[in-house]
Amino acid sequence: MPDTSTIEPIGYIESPFTGKFAVPRQPGLVPAAEARLVLTGKYAAPDCVRGISEFSHLWVIFQFHQTRDQGWKPLVRPPRLGGNEKRGVFATRSTFRPNHLGLSVVELQKVIYHPQQTVLVVKGGDWVNQTPIIDIKPYVPFADCIPAATSQWAPTAPPASFSTVFTHQARHQLEELSLQYPHLETLICQVLAQDPRPAYQHQEAAGREYGMTLYDINIRWSVEGQQNQVINLTKGF
Repeated sequence: MPDTSTIEPIGYIESPFTGKFAVPRQPGLVPAAEARLVLTGKYAAPDCVRGISEFSHLWVIFQFHQTRDQGWKPLVRPPRLGGNEKRGVFATRSTFRPNHLGLSVVELQKVIYHPQQTVLVVKGGDWVNQTPIIDIKPYVPFADCIPAATSQWAPTAPPASFSTVFTHQARHQLEELSLQYPHLETLICQVLAQDPRPAYQHQEAAGREYGMTLYDINIRWSVEGQQNQVINLTKGF
């Protein structure tokens, strides 16, 4: 009989991705995405992270909390295959998994200690805001890096082939918002370079508007060929 013991989150993630639409499909694709791993309760004790700064990167085990109530599927359609071909759930990184667990490697920037919390600031995450953290482990290059490893249908990172321009209005709004979010332009450009639209929307007519949220900012943009045009940035939603 399988063990059915309960897993207790050790904290949560503060991420700029407040909606699922723009979350990178893999970690490391958007280096400008800075997140905070907030450890709480007994897991916030400084002893829990003693020595963690001796490592440049971390493995983060987390829970896909926004798909938890939707169950899991034995077959899924990976975006890298255009959303048309199916693969087994254990042959993909689908969010619809039996135990709803995800695994990402990120770059550690710094550790911040507060009276009730310990915060690990990291870069390159692919999480929705408030994602529960299950565990954290150091990335050990000699054990975790396998140069000879192969992946037949995802051999390399997807090309960041989309350029991004801002309308005059959006540029003005960006300048105002950059006082609070100094790296916002870089973050927007890196996210849109990956074309966050679902595969079935790639053939839609040019000029259609799309929307995503970063932090508390609603961002509207359109696509023409391989170029994104940011139309409007509105704070608060």
